[in-house]
Amino acid sequence: MKNNYITSIIFLFLISPIFYLGLSAQSRFKIPSYDIDIHKFGPYIGIQRGRYSSIEFGAEYQFKEFKLIKPITQAAHFGFNYNLYKNVLGYDLGYWIKQGRLNLSYGANIIYRTDYNKGYIGLAPVLGYKLSQFHLQTGINLLPLQAYDLAINKFFVSLRFVLIQHRNMTFEKE
Repeated sequence: MKNNYITSIIFLFLISPIFYLGLSAQSRFKIPSYDIDIHKFGPYIGIQRGRYSSIEFGAEYQFKEFKLIKPITQAAHFGFNYNLYKNVLGYDLGYWIKQGRLNLSYGANIIYRTDYNKGYIGLAPVLGYKLSQFHLQTGINLLPLQAYDLAINKFFVSLRFVLIQHRNMTFEKE
């Protein structure tokens, strides 16, 4: 037993300089960390359903901070939608953000709706889920009460597909 105790102490004295050298080498040779940002841009096509159906076209710019844990994706978009049957045109200018990989996206749109005689400006808060290039959103169009005489959805669900045409990655050393 005494022999095992002495052997253990000798082993610790021999191995400790290796750990010390390894720790000091790590402090001398730090691995640089990089901040990786991904910028994407492209047109989208979609459909908006509610009481009335509209087809959507537009463009979206996405900005993503690449992280292994909780990446942040932000996007700004501009587009128009058109109700073919009721002849109502709408413009949307919006922003949304998503934190994490499988979390919900949330944002808001500034909207304009017209039947070519009267036009109304409003706001549309949206909540959605983005998977790959598809983005499913639901929201409510907040417009003046007289605007709902037009064929405008108060509550809606929108499904968009973004065709990414330009992708740019930037690497910055921290």
